[in-house]
Amino acid sequence: MTPSPIKHCKQCGTAVEYRIPDDGDTKLRAVCPACKTIHYVNPLNVVGTIPVWGDKVLLCKRNIEPRFGKWTLPAGFMEMGETTAQGAARETDEEAGAQFKMQELFSLVNVARVGQVHLFYRAQLTSDQFKPGMETQEAVLFSESDVPWDELAFRTVKETLERFFADRKSGSFGFHVLDI
Repeated sequence: MTPSPIKHCKQCGTAVEYRIPDDGDTKLRAVCPACKTIHYVNPLNVVGTIPVWGDKVLLCKRNIEPRFGKWTLPAGFMEMGETTAQGAARETDEEAGAQFKMQELFSLVNVARVGQVHLFYRAQLTSDQFKPGMETQEAVLFSESDVPWDELAFRTVKETLERFFADRKSGSFGFHVLDI
C-alpha cells in the first residue's frame, strides 16, 4: 500500500520525509526531520450490524457518498473510546433509528487495498419501527428474495449477507473471516 498523504508533523508542524525509520522498522513511514516523530497510519475499523426482524433484515438506503442511493447494512467508522460492539450499536442507532439487542460478532472482512477492517454483529430488532438519521434516505426490512442485490453499496455487505442467509438456512450461525 502506498504511504498515506501525511505532509506535516502532527507534533511540530514540520514537513515530513518518507523513509524507513532508524528504529529497526521495515516500512516506509512519515518521519519528522525536526522532532523525529514517526507517524504510523493504521487501518480503519468499520463496524455495523445485521439487524433482523423475523425472517427479514434491515437495510438502509444511503443519503451520503460514497454510493449515494445504494443499500447497505447500518455501519460506519468506529470512534475512539468505544468498543467494536458499541460502535456497531451507535451506527445502527444513528443510521436506522432501530431498537435492537446486540448479538455475537458474525463477520470480519479485511479490505486491505483501502486499509479497512469491517466487523458485523448480528442484532435482533425489538421493533419494526425505524427513525433513520440524516445519512439514510430510508430504512427497510427485506426478505432474502427481496434484497436489492444489484443495488448494494459495498461488497463487504453483500458477502456478509450471503453468509448470513446461508447460515440461517443451515440452522447454525458461525463466525466468518474473509479477505476481499
